[in-house]
Amino acid sequence: MLKKSVDEIFERLSKQRPSPKIELEYKNNFTLFVAVVLSAQSTDKGVNKVTPALFQIAGDPYKMLMLGEGRLKDHIKSIGLYNSKAKNIMNACQIMVDEYNSQLPDNFEDLCRLPGVGRKSANVLLNSLFNEPTIAVDTHVFRVSNRLGLCKTRTPDATEFALNKKIPVKWKKYAHHWLVLHGRYICKARKPICGECVIYDLCKFKDKN
Repeated sequence: MLKKSVDEIFERLSKQRPSPKIELEYKNNFTLFVAVVLSAQSTDKGVNKVTPALFQIAGDPYKMLMLGEGRLKDHIKSIGLYNSKAKNIMNACQIMVDEYNSQLPDNFEDLCRLPGVGRKSANVLLNSLFNEPTIAVDTHVFRVSNRLGLCKTRTPDATEFALNKKIPVKWKKYAHHWLVLHGRYICKARKPICGECVIYDLCKFKDKN
């Protein structure tokens, strides 16, 4: 895809949503970390239903450890994979308390050391909390990027690397937010709403309607 077309895609998406942001609800750096871990293979909507009560009593790593894994599970049991997520959160809290003065690390390498955090989650946290122009690739970003023709990739990691090369610097801060929201509300997996798509004419998806 030509640079002019890439610019046009993000120009239109930016006009549609001038100030995109993550839809997970959080109170501070730590609570966004917890929400991001819980959101893996789950919906933001589902996570947002359980976190307000949890964050009222466990809004930092120490309080989460005091809550305990069992009570944490009680709060998040409606979320998929809650057993492993609870274990990862508790282990990550222990690392933050022991090694980072109860703070969430602010760099990619240290974030990826935390249980439950992979490339996507680390990039989400760096972007949303520390204003880094990172590109986090979830299922929406992967789908939309390939449908549009921004890349032709088979894995999230390959998509991340391709988008980092393709997307101009001026769009990177919000690029993955625009792609996520476009995939969530317009370019849906099964039935894309092409009639409401502001970038329909630029899309390379062979099955668009």
